[in-house]
Amino acid sequence: MDWVGQVLDGQSLIPHGFCLTWNPALLWTLVASDALIALSYFSTPFALWYFAKKRPDIPYRWLMVVFGVFIVACGITHIFDILNIWRPSYWASAYAKVFTAIVSFVTAVAVWRIMPAALEAPSSQQLKILNEALASSHSELEARVLARTNELTSALNESHRLSEALDHIPAFVYIKDINGKYVYANRMTLDFFNCSIHELGAIDESLYFSSKTLLRIKEVDKKVIQDRVDAYEEIEAISHDHKKHIFWQIKAPIYQEDEQSRVWGLCGISTDITDLKTAETSLRIAATAFESSDGILITDANCFILQVNSAFTKITGYSSEDVVCKKPSVLSSGRHDLSFYDSMWKEINSTGKWCGEIWNRRKNGQVYPERMTISAVKDKDDKVTNYVSVFTDISESKESSEKIEHLAFYDSLTNLPNRLLLLDRMRQALSTSGRTAKKGALLFIDLDHFKVLNDTLGHSTGDLLLKLQADRLSSAVRAGDTVARFGGDEFVVVLEALEACASEAAAIAEQIANKILLALHESCVFGSHQYQSTSSIGITLFGGEEYEIEELLKQADIAMYQAKKAGRNTLRFFDPVMQEKLSVRASLEAELRYAIDKQQLALYYQVQVDDNSRPIGAEALIRWIHPERGVISPVEFIPIAEETTLILDIGHWVIDTACSQLAEWAKSVEKNHLIIAVNVSAHQFRSLDFVESVHHAIVKHEVNASRLKLELTESVIFEDVDEVIAKMHALKALGVRLSLDDFGTGYSSLSYLKKLPLDQVKIDQSFVRDLAYDPNDAIMVKTIIDLANNFRINVIAEGVETELELTILKDYGCRLYQGYLFGKPVPIDQFQFSIN
Repeated sequence: MDWVGQVLDGQSLIPHGFCLTWNPALLWTLVASDALIALSYFSTPFALWYFAKKRPDIPYRWLMVVFGVFIVACGITHIFDILNIWRPSYWASAYAKVFTAIVSFVTAVAVWRIMPAALEAPSSQQLKILNEALASSHSELEARVLARTNELTSALNESHRLSEALDHIPAFVYIKDINGKYVYANRMTLDFFNCSIHELGAIDESLYFSSKTLLRIKEVDKKVIQDRVDAYEEIEAISHDHKKHIFWQIKAPIYQEDEQSRVWGLCGISTDITDLKTAETSLRIAATAFESSDGILITDANCFILQVNSAFTKITGYSSEDVVCKKPSVLSSGRHDLSFYDSMWKEINSTGKWCGEIWNRRKNGQVYPERMTISAVKDKDDKVTNYVSVFTDISESKESSEKIEHLAFYDSLTNLPNRLLLLDRMRQALSTSGRTAKKGALLFIDLDHFKVLNDTLGHSTGDLLLKLQADRLSSAVRAGDTVARFGGDEFVVVLEALEACASEAAAIAEQIANKILLALHESCVFGSHQYQSTSSIGITLFGGEEYEIEELLKQADIAMYQAKKAGRNTLRFFDPVMQEKLSVRASLEAELRYAIDKQQLALYYQVQVDDNSRPIGAEALIRWIHPERGVISPVEFIPIAEETTLILDIGHWVIDTACSQLAEWAKSVEKNHLIIAVNVSAHQFRSLDFVESVHHAIVKHEVNASRLKLELTESVIFEDVDEVIAKMHALKALGVRLSLDDFGTGYSSLSYLKKLPLDQVKIDQSFVRDLAYDPNDAIMVKTIIDLANNFRINVIAEGVETELELTILKDYGCRLYQGYLFGKPVPIDQFQFSIN
């Protein structure tokens, strides 16, 4: 009992294992029993958990959890009892006991709390009664479910049949709730929206209706629901494939099955009337077209007239009552034979259509032309049911066409064929000549001095002359010949089928041409004026189609100008040599147009000296350095340039080049006094910008204007004296010197000479050449020098080639000279070398 005393005295307890060491069997008995108890405790909660998991239907399953926790707590207590045998830890064991005590208390409380609810659970007898009642109720419920199922199945079948019926209706059927959402739509509606029945409520109507249409739809829906009325409307919509549709729809309210019969939505039925609308439009257009300005006649398959429009009556004069039930032959004019109608019906029967011109007769007997189209109308079996004839009165059109054709091919003044018809007749003549091998002739006729008549007696008189001469010309040729007005006062005559021999054909052509000359030379009387007209005729022969029409016209034109040069009122045949010269001239003109750009023009300089043989300057003479023909004299190309505007470009180039050379000489003390003389053509001097162009060249090259001398001919000066004098004073204001070239060869007037601001006159070389042998030339030269000196104008003589000529000129008082005696025209480099 010592350990009891130790406990009472507060001493530590003796270890439990120490107490049992005296009896090992007892020790292992305790260990084994506690271990077995702990193992049993721990396995029991797992069994409860497994049972509760397998039987989820057991009531109060959570009570098993409480028991499980209690048993686990007891097992933990026994585990600590085992541990205390070897290593006593009584405080730990005491804590385990406290834990077990708490769990046991909570378990007891839970049991007493749960027990009343458990006692209320039905007994087995009660459960049996309840099961029987449940079985009875289940049977009754099954019966009711079966009945309801049958009802729903029947209703569903009926709904399905209704839905199938609605899906086969060729209309759009849909139901909307009170909020405007689709709750039902038949298959046609779903296809239009391209959606399923489940996607119906999420449809965006703005994709299918315009904003204006959608607003009207919502207003109509609201009216149907609120006012409980049916509504009808026509709307436009765009389907998902972007096609436009027009619908006629009916909307009616849907009521709930209650005492208040409230409206819970609406039902709509829409019919696609797009085709009807199109057909309506087509019918309206057809009705309008039927009453158009074109006549329309409709027959049955047997060609009996069924209907005509008002235009038919207006064109033919027959009313509807006059022709219905009759055949179109009532309109026949009699101009077409039976083969014409056979061919027409053959084409209609084979192609279903005929179009062409036909002559018919109006009610008043007048025959008129129609442009008619007949079309066969067939049914689905390709059988003709009707014929439709559409025709237009083309009387005015044909008359206008004839007038237009006449205006297109005939001259409005003389009523002769114009150039266009002439070319066609010439093509026919060439073709005929090729087949028959007979020559033809082309006569180009021009009235002499026609411009004088126009200027003196007026253009109206000129027109009268043209018409009179056209009549005379037509009377002077053979019946099959062509007389045409080519333009202005020019006429062309085409003579066909003359002779196979060229000489004989030429003789006939000459005979007819002389006859024409005599006819056109007859006196013409215009009021109080009597006019004697003459003409010039050029002739060229042709044979076969190898000739070009334009070439023949050119040849005849060349021959006509030769006739004018021969004195007019005569005829000339075309000469190939003449053509060759003109071709060379034309080629030269074409090449001259590019000579400046190709730098083929050059200035040659011929020295001018004083009486001490000192150079005072030079005359700039233009040369054309052709790459193939060599140096071309101005005599050959200046006349060509004068006849065209090329002389203006060349003249500008000469003045600019001369000023450029003066600018170079100004840099040298030995040459800055030299003067360059430039010839100015009449066309160049008359140009409006001549003074300005000279001033531009002087400013451009910054030269002393007094070193530039312009040589003018008398033909330039005395054409329009006042204007010439004004320009000459403008040039003098610039500082430019002026010289009168070829003085004495024209019609010089002392009064004009006094007015002109000249610095110099040049004696023409034609006078200098025979100065020593011809007294008249000597007198002329002496007079010119004296005249110029009296007017205090310098004199220069050109063409000085001998010492004798120079001596005579000096004796006469001439102090400036130019000619081969002092130097020929040479290029600038050679010129500068010679004067150095």
